[in-house]
Amino acid sequence: MRLGGSVMKPYNSPSEWLAHVKEYGYSAVIFPVDSTAPRQVWKDYLQCAKDNDLLIGEVGIWRNVMARDEKERQAALDYSYRQMELAEEVGANCCVNISGSVGTLWDGYHPANASRQVYDIIVETSQKIIDTVKPTRTSYSLEPMPWMCPESPEEYLQLIKDVDRPAFKAHLDYCNMINGLDRYRDSDAFIRKCFDLLKEHIVSIHAKDVLLRDGALPIVIEEIQPGQGGIDLALVCAEAEKLGADIPVYVEHLPDHASYMAAAATMREAARKAGVFCK
Repeated sequence: MRLGGSVMKPYNSPSEWLAHVKEYGYSAVIFPVDSTAPRQVWKDYLQCAKDNDLLIGEVGIWRNVMARDEKERQAALDYSYRQMELAEEVGANCCVNISGSVGTLWDGYHPANASRQVYDIIVETSQKIIDTVKPTRTSYSLEPMPWMCPESPEEYLQLIKDVDRPAFKAHLDYCNMINGLDRYRDSDAFIRKCFDLLKEHIVSIHAKDVLLRDGALPIVIEEIQPGQGGIDLALVCAEAEKLGADIPVYVEHLPDHASYMAAAATMREAARKAGVFCK
């Protein structure tokens, strides 16, 4: 299993970045610069990753390709193409985004996000990004979200079928899909179902934890520091290992360096409990 995550400390060179990566004990990384960086800069970071056996699991997009404003949408698409090209150049496992929202908050809830019309646009947009870049070494992936497609492993599997491109793969964030009491109550079974349905398509995993806030009505499920919630992280490690030793498992959404250090240690201990070698 390859463990990775964000780097919270600032860096201005590959050597500084590498020192932080080693401090966390990561063997998988999120590519540290984007497509706006000069070509020589990203080539230097790529060489640093290669020289130190660091798997580049993700290049992020994080733009709203579903924006109602046409200029915003086109700018997001243009950035998506450039990020996909960068992911292809560096050989990342995936170039990842969320499907986006037709509402005012790009990663937020809007009732139309669940409509058939929006679903069809997600399919067409994913096809357009892949067909524009024509990747052979990387894939385009959508991180699941609680209130936008894909919000279940079944919907993700259907989306893969409908996009119908070999370069469209699954980015698994099981926590983002635990959006109700049934999935929270039996999270072990839900996590196993995610892996069982998507296993041949998964190229990257976010390993997170969630906790039901006691007494909050009607229900509040919060993302929390790994090891402090209700997720069996050893199960996550065991399921991830079945996919192959080079599938990256990332910790994310933590507030500071110390939290990432603690999360990395928690995941290494979870891997040990699962009998999984954490590279």
